[in-house]
Amino acid sequence: MARSFDNAKVFSATVLEGFSNTLTRPKNVYKDLDDGRRRFLLELEFVQCLANPAYIHYLAQNRYFEDEAFIEYLKYLQYWQRPEYIKFIMYPHCLYFLELLQNANFRKAMAHPTNKELVHRQQFYFWKNHRNNRLKHILPKPLPMPYGSGLAKNDTRNPTVGKRKRK
Repeated sequence: MARSFDNAKVFSATVLEGFSNTLTRPKNVYKDLDDGRRRFLLELEFVQCLANPAYIHYLAQNRYFEDEAFIEYLKYLQYWQRPEYIKFIMYPHCLYFLELLQNANFRKAMAHPTNKELVHRQQFYFWKNHRNNRLKHILPKPLPMPYGSGLAKNDTRNPTVGKRKRK
C-alpha cells in the first residue's frame, strides 16, 4: 500500500505540472502527436486515484484544494461521468468522490485524518455489503403463502397445530 501511495504522489506531481502548463499555454502552439491518448490516460488515472481516500487526504494535506486552478481542473474532470467516458472507469467510487470534491466543506474535512479514516471505513462497508444489498433489489420476493396451506406442525406462527395437551 505504501508503494502505491508513493507512486500516487509522483503521479499527482506529474499530472499537476502538466495541468498547470495546459491552462497557461496558448491552444494553437501545442501539437498533439498521439491524438490525445496520453492526456486521456493521464486524466483517467488521476480520476481513478480519487477512489482512494488516503490520496484525497494527501491532496488536502498538501493544500492542492486551496489552489483555484486545481479546483477548476476538478470541475473540468466531471466529463468522466458522461456515458461515453464512464465505460473506461474501473473504480466507480472515484466518480462519487469527484462529485464530493466539488464541495468546499468536503475538501476541507478531508484534511483531517479522522475524516479520512471515516470515509475509508464507509467505503469498506459499502463494498463488504454491496452484493447483498444489490441482491435485495434484484431478486424477486417470494409470494405469500395462502392461509392454512403448508404450515408445518412445529411452525411458531400457528400455535394450535401440533401441540399436545398436558395432563
